[in-house]
Amino acid sequence: MVHLALIGTTEWVLIAFVLLLLFGAKKLPDLARSMGSSVNEFKKGMAEGAKDDPRATDGRSSSSNPSSNGPTSTRNDH
Repeated sequence: MVHLALIGTTEWVLIAFVLLLLFGAKKLPDLARSMGSSVNEFKKGMAEGAKDDPRATDGRSSSSNPSSNGPTSTRNDH
């Protein structure tokens, strides 16, 4: 069975403590705010890119079409 290494409560507290030491209490809200806005801009860009890409709305890519995979062999080996 595969054991997944998930971040627990202790690890989150340790990460928060290290961030507090590195950036200070005054800069952490600004850091979190800028990270949130960056994620929102990334999601907005992904949505616009998917809207502009005709393959994304078509539902299938060119590699899923078996006739576009090149020549097929019709040779029979008996």
